[in-house]
Amino acid sequence: MKNICFEIVLAIFLLTACNPAKATSQIGIADDKLAEIKARGFIVVATDPNYLPQSRLLPNVSRSPNTKCDPTQYTADQFTGFDVDVAKEIARELGVEICFVTPPWGQLIAGNWQDNWDIHVGSVAITYERMEVLYFSQPYYATPAVVLVHKDNTSIRTIEDLSGKRIGICAGCIFESYLKGNLKMPGQELKYRIKNATIIAYENETPSFADLASGDGVKLDAVVTQLPVALAAINSTHLLKLLDGPLFFAYASVTIDRVNRRDPKELLAEIDRIITKLHGNGTLSNLSLKYHGVDLTKEAAQFNLKLLQQFP
Repeated sequence: MKNICFEIVLAIFLLTACNPAKATSQIGIADDKLAEIKARGFIVVATDPNYLPQSRLLPNVSRSPNTKCDPTQYTADQFTGFDVDVAKEIARELGVEICFVTPPWGQLIAGNWQDNWDIHVGSVAITYERMEVLYFSQPYYATPAVVLVHKDNTSIRTIEDLSGKRIGICAGCIFESYLKGNLKMPGQELKYRIKNATIIAYENETPSFADLASGDGVKLDAVVTQLPVALAAINSTHLLKLLDGPLFFAYASVTIDRVNRRDPKELLAEIDRIITKLHGNGTLSNLSLKYHGVDLTKEAAQFNLKLLQQFP
């Protein structure tokens, strides 16, 4: 009997040494996604490497020493931005290190991440279509969707004047769905004021700003984006201006893949708790003021997450 017990203990030890994640699951330490993250001591967060003021991969910044992050991942010091700082606050509250990855936007909103990262913090607006493949947290900010035109433009004075025009958007973003007239968002009744636009899709909006800045009507007539990104584009190009009036408000959340090796419900609940805390103590408000120059968090703090009915 002693030999049998010894062999069992030895087998568990060898399993743990060869495959820690699998072993912790089998001995009951990591039966859910949150427990897995805490057991390994780091969380892998997907975000965009070039989406100011939300996120930016800093050039020529070395990886943090003694990191748990994989060599293919980035460490906390290598990223900055509003979304990035929100992600860092989440990791701090969880008591784990943060590691960043930068998959394409289309892959992020399509779901089926195959456990290559744990969460996405990248200004993802809540829509019914995305809820089919992703879980959404309590929103951490809400932003108006706005229109940029060239500063020399005089013919586009209202939202309706954009009908039939060439409009740049990020591919797969809510702005594309809006222009197609099929955007559905919880808690909002949308009015589609732009008809028959020619949609020019980009991986993200950054190159669309350059095309719009190249001249009034040369490559684009307008760009639809979120307010913080629009203000950053105005400041960087000095050739763009805002068209009066928002199209709608977008509530941005942390997202988690619905297809996971381990149950993500406890992780989502913990992130909801953290974001609610960060709303309550003013952290999110201060971060928005720092990166956006305006507090875009108040509407998000009041959002009724129960409207989503994400779990049966």
